[in-house]
Amino acid sequence: MSLTRPPYLILGPEAPAIPLVVSIPHTGTLLPEHTAGRLATDGMREQPMTDWHLHRLYDFLPRMGVTMIHAIYSRFVVDLNRPPDGRPLYPGRFETGLVPLETFQGERIFSDPPGPDETPGLREAFHSPYHDALRGLLEARIAEHGRVVLVDAHSVGSAASRLHGELSREIYLGDRDGETCGQWLRSCLQTGFEVEGYSVSVNDPYKGGYITDHYGRMEGVESIQIEMCQRVYMDEADPSGGPEHPRFPIAGMALQRVFTTLAARVS
Repeated sequence: MSLTRPPYLILGPEAPAIPLVVSIPHTGTLLPEHTAGRLATDGMREQPMTDWHLHRLYDFLPRMGVTMIHAIYSRFVVDLNRPPDGRPLYPGRFETGLVPLETFQGERIFSDPPGPDETPGLREAFHSPYHDALRGLLEARIAEHGRVVLVDAHSVGSAASRLHGELSREIYLGDRDGETCGQWLRSCLQTGFEVEGYSVSVNDPYKGGYITDHYGRMEGVESIQIEMCQRVYMDEADPSGGPEHPRFPIAGMALQRVFTTLAARVS
């Protein structure tokens, strides 16, 4: 399978680059024909599990010297936050795979699921280019600064799922139980969000996915995952209206203050 454009967008720094990269792997909504034509229901065409509008919520980052990369295709095509070999992130726990076949609610995604023979082509077309680009960005910052911080940004619906009960906190930080970054990074973000009035949970129930785990073990990289409940910045029952919701600019300004503090620490 060949694409006419990369399956990601990079927003380079508009100010002197600092050693901070933000990845947003689940904000994409494009569906190629081979995926769109196989969705099981109208509900799946609304793309549950999308991290709605995050690339817009974080659009202040380049002005701070931060490099941002985000997906443009839906995670229904390939999940960029899963290992390329399909191995489980959390053995023994329910999770969606490299090519997800059901949602976190246990709903069937496809009427005609992609077969194992299709996985290598999907991985090559969508997963590998994103990760090649992300690794290149990290290596460039390490070459310039000797180190880099990677933040993997996500959002999540508040409702209970097969992963967890109803989410009562607003921010969920994950660093694989302290394995992917120093305590300073976790504390910087936790304190920053709490100062903004948000309740924070650390490594429960989200410890960080493949991106946090994989790159956090790379020499010179510290990584952490941020999950923000979608009710913080939009109406979860009306995802399409997210950027117009009154909470959207409020959450964006809070994020900007949190990342201003983080940027000062890393630079």
